[in-house]
Amino acid sequence: MNKLFNNRVRHVLELIAKDLRIEFRHREVLYTMVFFSVVVVLVFSFAFVREGHAIDNVAVGILWIAILFSGTIGISRTFDRERQYGTMRALLLSPALRSAIFISKMVSITLFMLLTQIVVIPLIAFLFDVPLLNHLGYLLLVIFLGILGIATVGTVFAAMMLFSPSREVLLPVVLYPVLIPLFIGATKATDTLLRNPLDIPVLYFWLKFLCVFNIVFLLIAVWSFEELVLE
Repeated sequence: MNKLFNNRVRHVLELIAKDLRIEFRHREVLYTMVFFSVVVVLVFSFAFVREGHAIDNVAVGILWIAILFSGTIGISRTFDRERQYGTMRALLLSPALRSAIFISKMVSITLFMLLTQIVVIPLIAFLFDVPLLNHLGYLLLVIFLGILGIATVGTVFAAMMLFSPSREVLLPVVLYPVLIPLFIGATKATDTLLRNPLDIPVLYFWLKFLCVFNIVFLLIAVWSFEELVLE
């Protein structure tokens, strides 16, 4: 039993290492996500900042819009190399479980989205003059849970549209409605962090909401991924 579990973990780690090695060799997806996020934040800063003061609570929405839009770019490219070079069939024929392929892709896009926030969070805190860094630990937890949910759902839809000629257009259309509950929970939790004093019970409620969302969709994703890629 332990040997089987260790093999599954090894397969996941090897696939994650493959994706990271390829991406950091070319840096196409990561640079595109960072650039797009910065452009989104800058455009909104011109629209919502007047005389050095931003509209109340607008920074929270812009943060999650930047996360969601840049994440969509990364998700849309998740299986691109497998599709272009025909390596998806090789992955499916390999000893790795289908769930290992899904988890590796989900973890890879989660890491890319988290790395993007190294630039986005300080930029929003500076341009909109909001105390995003006052509760940094809680903020990182909220962002991690939100990004994990986006990556989980997005990886499933990216696999479903792997060979669709209109996948880049269809992906946001089917992805965003499913992510509405997650988006609400993430923005509410982030908004709570900006309030003084910090309302811990409200924050914990939204954190639990995000955890439940991630658990439910992770189970659905792992269960349905094999059928999606085989079709």
